[in-house]
Amino acid sequence: MRKIISLVILSLAIAGYAQEKQPTFKAEKDVVKATYYYEDGSIKTQGFFKDKKLTGEWVRFDKSGNKVQIGNYENGKKIGKWFLWDKESLKEINYQDNAIASVNVWKAESKIALNND
Repeated sequence: MRKIISLVILSLAIAGYAQEKQPTFKAEKDVVKATYYYEDGSIKTQGFFKDKKLTGEWVRFDKSGNKVQIGNYENGKKIGKWFLWDKESLKEINYQDNAIASVNVWKAESKIALNND
């Protein structure tokens, strides 16, 4: 009986794994575009590799297809401004030498000054 239960559990595990959408990799000039997916097939993350290191713009999406993170890599290291969106705020994280240099947070209730000239 244990063998049958083990066989059923193994079969379910294999079937569940087989349904996962595998990442795709496509050569574009001197970089490789990588796309990673959620279990339902929607895009989770897209970005580029060069010489097996993260490079250029990388974008992460939620399951509804909304951007939740965008940032850049150079030679496998985080550089420049990264933006992270969540329900409450937008975060701007500035990277210098692959380390956080500063963080700015904007919340929905933040006031913006406009010049109506």
